[in-house]
Amino acid sequence: MSVSADLKRTALFDLHCSLNAKLVDFGGWHMPVQYSGILQEHNAVRMAVGIFDVSHMGEIEIRGPEAGKLVDHVATNNAAKLKIGQAHYSALLYEHGGFVDDILVHKVSDTEFFLCVNASNQDKDFEHIKSHNHFDADVEFASEKYAQLAVQGPKALQVLQKLTATKLGEIKYYWFTDGEVNGVPSRIARTGYTGEDGFEIYVPPDKAEGLWNAILESGQEFGIKACGLGARNTLRLEAKMALYGHEITASTNPFEADLGWIVKMGKGEFVGRDALEKVLDQGINRKLVGFEMLERGIARDGYEVALNNEPAGWVTSGGPSPTLNRNIGLCYLPVQAAVPGTSMQVLIRNAPVAAVTVPTPFYKRAKG
Repeated sequence: MSVSADLKRTALFDLHCSLNAKLVDFGGWHMPVQYSGILQEHNAVRMAVGIFDVSHMGEIEIRGPEAGKLVDHVATNNAAKLKIGQAHYSALLYEHGGFVDDILVHKVSDTEFFLCVNASNQDKDFEHIKSHNHFDADVEFASEKYAQLAVQGPKALQVLQKLTATKLGEIKYYWFTDGEVNGVPSRIARTGYTGEDGFEIYVPPDKAEGLWNAILESGQEFGIKACGLGARNTLRLEAKMALYGHEITASTNPFEADLGWIVKMGKGEFVGRDALEKVLDQGINRKLVGFEMLERGIARDGYEVALNNEPAGWVTSGGPSPTLNRNIGLCYLPVQAAVPGTSMQVLIRNAPVAAVTVPTPFYKRAKG
């Protein structure tokens, strides 16, 4: 294993090395892509429980009398409607309507908001928010204050409940609370990036290793697995959760990306709103759609997609689905073709391979 000195490391780097994780460069961070293997890790999360180090993610804290106004100015969703202890998925946009990033917004109090942002975008996001801060609010780059552990899967609640007095069952999906886990002050959010129930826990970096080990021990009876970014990617793809740089970029807008539901045009002005008004007036030309391969072949991001053997779009994400045992993907197609049942071809090594568009998400967990 070669370790590049210029890559950032999370507080759990040495632990990952001791677990013989395969480490890769992910957005400038040295991160575990797998431990026991992507398939085993993926299945553990779908069937039982897995734990992820996602400390590379960024955190930004916004405080002040007009903190909520600033959040609503820079983000697309309606932060004014959040209750204290509630979170939602949102986006930061450029003036032209493309994505700066997709983010999670948590309302800590009427005067404090906590944003979780993508690792490779955190500096850009911070500068973007600061540049639009014409409000009575302070913006703090807080990434160094937090490590983040994600405990995901149908047994996640049972694993964590053994370690905390907080009644986790009372935390609704996309809500959070501050408490202690294994004696560690923690922000406990019922959120995730896997399509399963679970929690994302924000803790001081120097407490992360002890908490990781306690969670692994608590989860032994359920077959908990340490999981890397490889399984995180296959899980989020099955759940059709967007990945920045793939489904969403500076040159795609939320309506094309099938994320219109996080854009609240009726809330008033926000950065990018005027551009989105034009998009709505003129209509979109392309749209994100799911597909599955009909012939042997794995669609990878960047592969060209054809309709009737004419170039029509590109794959944003693709690969084998361990849960469905099929090769799946997401791609952009002309809007009229971006409906389930459209025959298409993916160019793999310059050869057209048959595929068909399908409804998404590819996988949806049974509730209750």
